[in-house]
Amino acid sequence: MRIKRIRTAVGALACALAAWSSTVMADEALDSVIGCMRANIPNTVQIKEVELISTDRVGATRTLRGRLYGTREDDRLRAMMKIGSPADLAGAAYLMREKAEGDEMYVYVPALQKVRRITGAGVDGALWGTDISYGDVRQLNNAFTSGRSVLEGGGELGGRKVHHLAVTPDPAEASRFSMVKVWVDQQSCVSLRADFMEGGLVGKRLEIDPASLRQSGTHWYAGEALMTDLKEGTQTRLKVLGLSSDVNLSGRYFNPSTFYLGS
Repeated sequence: MRIKRIRTAVGALACALAAWSSTVMADEALDSVIGCMRANIPNTVQIKEVELISTDRVGATRTLRGRLYGTREDDRLRAMMKIGSPADLAGAAYLMREKAEGDEMYVYVPALQKVRRITGAGVDGALWGTDISYGDVRQLNNAFTSGRSVLEGGGELGGRKVHHLAVTPDPAEASRFSMVKVWVDQQSCVSLRADFMEGGLVGKRLEIDPASLRQSGTHWYAGEALMTDLKEGTQTRLKVLGLSSDVNLSGRYFNPSTFYLGS
């Protein structure tokens, strides 16, 4: 009887150790993927021109052009986008500041000459009428590492090996999406696809053609991406026209009081 109890105890311990070992390995694999994604974000980046081409459900299009700036302060991301055209939106600007206690987002409205902070449900609001929301810009700039991530395995997408992540947004973000499923290219650490889930359905989908992947120094980025709103039947194509990484950028681009001033 005593030997049987010992064997039972040893078996239970072995199972516990195996489960612990499996959890540690899974955590290490997840940390490796997220670490690669974060390392692919330059300390500073300046996109000389970004183009947003929106198409509504009847096929009418509208094109926005502007500039995008990004930096990291104490490994916290800052991103600012400013619109140059069309004329009715010229001067509009958006700022995202990643913080440990919750990200900050601001938008400058030229017609009102006011800076407005985006909070709560406003995070899911459309960025200047496109299919990209204020929250999407944050996720795109911080490589989908905002929230709780789980590594769900690997596979192939577009002929390239990928990691598959499931990202649950922080409840404090008040996002309408319950989860974001992300496919990360193993070579470049760029997200090639992201499904924004509303319950069991895909509400929006981000797709990147691997052929559009480009390098600036040691960093990879997508030259073109497509965001589709599957519920509304609309889409926005984002094109990056020229990028410089690890350049000197003024702090005013990322200050809530001054981000909308100047070029």
